[in-house]
Amino acid sequence: MKLVFFGATELGYECCKRIIEKKLAEVTTIFTIPREFKISYSESKVHNVLFTDFHQLGQEFNIPVIEVTSKMGTYYDKIRETNPDFLLVIGWYYMIPKKIREIASLGCAGMHASLLPKYRGGAPLVWSIINGETETGLTFFYLEDGIDNGDIIAQNKFLISPEDNIKHLIDKATEAALDIVEKYIPMISDGSAPRVSQDESQATYFPQREPKDGEIDWGMSSTEIRNFIRAQTRPYPGAFTIINGKKIKIWDADIEDL
Repeated sequence: MKLVFFGATELGYECCKRIIEKKLAEVTTIFTIPREFKISYSESKVHNVLFTDFHQLGQEFNIPVIEVTSKMGTYYDKIRETNPDFLLVIGWYYMIPKKIREIASLGCAGMHASLLPKYRGGAPLVWSIINGETETGLTFFYLEDGIDNGDIIAQNKFLISPEDNIKHLIDKATEAALDIVEKYIPMISDGSAPRVSQDESQATYFPQREPKDGEIDWGMSSTEIRNFIRAQTRPYPGAFTIINGKKIKIWDADIEDL
């Protein structure tokens, strides 16, 4: 199976590397995004704190790496020229237009760090901690025109312990993604992969987050404040408060009974 990969984060990098090393598919081209990039929901360029450079991976395995710096539609011909069977999108930030998705005979699929249809939209792992969830997971699904609404191929659940912060969940999501890639990429290739429609009645949506959204509301309960802090600690910009006009970042917090 000839595969075109789209990724710009450590999660994507690890999945792409696993596919190449295990020979799960033939990765013909890698599309990536620079660390600083423009996106519709932000007036200024976004800094990708989870950025990983794919160029070294491409050089190691002699795979072309193309940086996306304009609208996705302008890369249609470059993608079509590779004659891919499948498009795989992991750790990506742009919508893949239908015209591009239809290039591949086996479709286009991606990963979302929630148990869809729950937590569609932006920053699902961050929101799951903020909301005090005790379980989340990773969903491998076909991309459609809507927001994270395509048919599900597979899901991998994992727990959120009271001591987990966002870095712990990123690590758990990476392990979940690697398990899914190893099992289901071959199944997509041979046509045996499941395809299950999402239950729209169970869908929930959450918006993208920006650094300014990290300001702590001290009117929340102690548990809510702690969740808010651990959801946005490193590698993210961090929760913060303003004291005498100065921004103070808080990277960790505990609750003590007085």
